[in-house]
Amino acid sequence: MELLFVRHAQPAWAPDGRSVDNPDLTELGQRQAHHLANVLERLEIDHLLVSPLRRAEQTAAPLVERTGIKPVVFEWLAEITAPRFEGTPVEQVERVFSESKGRPIAEQWEGIPGGESFTDFHKRVTTGLEQLLATHGATPSGADEGLWHLDQGGERIVIVAHAGTNSVALGHLLGISPVPWEWERFVSYHASVTTIEPLPMSGAQAFSLHRFADVGHLPEDIRTR
Repeated sequence: MELLFVRHAQPAWAPDGRSVDNPDLTELGQRQAHHLANVLERLEIDHLLVSPLRRAEQTAAPLVERTGIKPVVFEWLAEITAPRFEGTPVEQVERVFSESKGRPIAEQWEGIPGGESFTDFHKRVTTGLEQLLATHGATPSGADEGLWHLDQGGERIVIVAHAGTNSVALGHLLGISPVPWEWERFVSYHASVTTIEPLPMSGAQAFSLHRFADVGHLPEDIRTR
């Protein structure tokens, strides 16, 4: 089994200076998505999973068009739900996020008021991930944290999602204790690719990080965060 976690391409968060809650990709983001498809279309992909948010669906679109692979949308792959900011001046939104970083740890777990708590977000993503992997023959070892039992092999699963979603999934697969700022701990660029593969360990398998946030397929002048 090989898992490829893709972060969506650059979204148009505030095209006119006001926030958009579920943005489309920018023109540059569309270019990033096409460069991403250039490298992914060369692979034999067994399953393509996509977040329901526009920026993820539009990132996967060029790959879908070229390969004909049918994407499957999972709600649990959506990014952590922020408070409703639609139409809010971007400076105000940036101030809310900046100030939230200075709150006590307990409040960090609660998330930004009006949005999804990190506790709920982490549970949503890890539960969805385990349910997904179970359908492909991978289940956590009941005795050893960080170890898994795999009944099948060889499948390549591409997941197009978000910085937060992918970071939570990555930490869970690697057996790393979560923190409520996962996307700051695992910093990934737009349209980057992170690859996880299992390796035999203690009679089971441990997921191993083979490459993180790879943007080698993107020209340097269109690499963004």
